[in-house]
Amino acid sequence: MRTTSSQSEQSTVRVFLLAESRLLRDVFVRLLARKTDLQVVGVAGRPEQAIVPAISASPDVILCDSLADVISDNGTIRVLRRDLPNLKVLMFGMDCEEENFLIAVQQGVSGYLLKDASALEVASAIRAVARGDAVCPPRLCTALFSYVAGSSSWNPRAQVAKKLGLTRREQQLVELISQGLTNKEIAGRLYLSEQTVKNHLRRMFRKSGSSDRLQAVGFWRAQGFWT
Repeated sequence: MRTTSSQSEQSTVRVFLLAESRLLRDVFVRLLARKTDLQVVGVAGRPEQAIVPAISASPDVILCDSLADVISDNGTIRVLRRDLPNLKVLMFGMDCEEENFLIAVQQGVSGYLLKDASALEVASAIRAVARGDAVCPPRLCTALFSYVAGSSSWNPRAQVAKKLGLTRREQQLVELISQGLTNKEIAGRLYLSEQTVKNHLRRMFRKSGSSDRLQAVGFWRAQGFWT
């Protein structure tokens, strides 16, 4: 009997809930309380309120309803994953925008549930990410495959970027600069400040030996960044 009890305890998934809506928090707490293999070990309504209790509770999975906490350079999720390296992140109530989804993937999110996800799907997703699986909305699978294909080591563009010493972020900027976007537009697209964009551009210009955008784009094109 002791062995059975121990195995049951070990199989319980510890969940921390981060959601702005109090009603939503209450609903999820009641929902998960009905699942014998899921245990809510903490809740928070605001990101800054979650860090200390979440680290103390050491959950297996954190349910989060705000993408901003993922994409921020010093966001709550980044801090928690640094202190809890085995923590899995499951986003819920999200939109179907490919860009936001890929940002979440890049930041290490294990699961991404859309606004129309059911209670059963949420519980299943928690179990899935806890055991190391990924949860991806079927309608966004194409975007994920395209992203992976474009990031592959055999990608000629990736090889050129490596030769030029461009970081992943700088490669993104090359694309946006070539489209004629302003610093403000690039900042909005990548969720950065304009000053951060300017700092990136200065480093990129030095790497290419260029004095302005037009010259830099010409250099990158000549090096084979675009086919």
